[in-house]
Amino acid sequence: MNHHAVNAGRVAASAEPVVPKVRSARSIVVCLAYAWLVAVIGMALLADFLPLASYATPVGTPRQGPQWGSLDLLMGTDNLGRSILSRVVYGARVSLVVGTVAGLIGFLIGGFLGMLAGYFGKKLDAVVRLIADAVLAFPPLILLLALSSILTPSVRTLLVGLSLLVVPTFTRLARANTLAWSAREFVLAARNMGAGHRRILVKEILPNVLPSLGAYLPIVMAALIVAEGSLSFLGLGIPPPTPSWGGMISDGKDAIADAPHLVFLPALVIFLTVFSLNQAGDHLRQRFDRTLQD
Repeated sequence: MNHHAVNAGRVAASAEPVVPKVRSARSIVVCLAYAWLVAVIGMALLADFLPLASYATPVGTPRQGPQWGSLDLLMGTDNLGRSILSRVVYGARVSLVVGTVAGLIGFLIGGFLGMLAGYFGKKLDAVVRLIADAVLAFPPLILLLALSSILTPSVRTLLVGLSLLVVPTFTRLARANTLAWSAREFVLAARNMGAGHRRILVKEILPNVLPSLGAYLPIVMAALIVAEGSLSFLGLGIPPPTPSWGGMISDGKDAIADAPHLVFLPALVIFLTVFSLNQAGDHLRQRFDRTLQD
């Protein structure tokens, strides 16, 4: 009888329904955001190989509206008859390079300082927090304008100024995450087993802090692209004839009544890029930030 009962139990166990793992549906907005970012980055990298006219060479009459049939005239022409599409593509290089490099510099320096301050605490923490709060309290636009007036406007000047703005943000984020993870049981266990500070920081805390910082990086890049566009709009960005999205808006603002495409098309590109970076940052944070999952 026991034999039959065991067989019946096996049959019942094998007949249990298998519940498939629930998968969260991907938002169409997030997919479109990633597609836009891939397209912008791809065009910026392959700009020299695309069938586009030079961004400094006139291709038609000034302030010509968008037209079908010609790739160079797809977005129209600017005040000098140059292709807006070509200038948008080549201007993406400036915006993406500035946003990415300045963001990575802030990521590395701010993350390093924040982890040291959060882990060791005491005087080091007080000094790092004081410096970060002082930089954050200074008006960002005033700081950028001061640097641009003292130094020669160039990509290097933009990188220095924008990096100074984002280092404190990453410092505070890394410090907060380090404080949270330093109090976890596995860190205390590693310390009790005789692990040194370097091993605990690199092996135990860093892998848990990196996802939070990495997920925040696209959002910072979006803010940096807006800041670079603002400086270029004020005439303190990349000097001509090198195109930038903010500089294109500045060049077309006087003709916005007669040729609104000179302003709205570059502004639309900035909007879509910044919006896509924010969507990507939110998506990465929800997926990889362990502080939201624990």
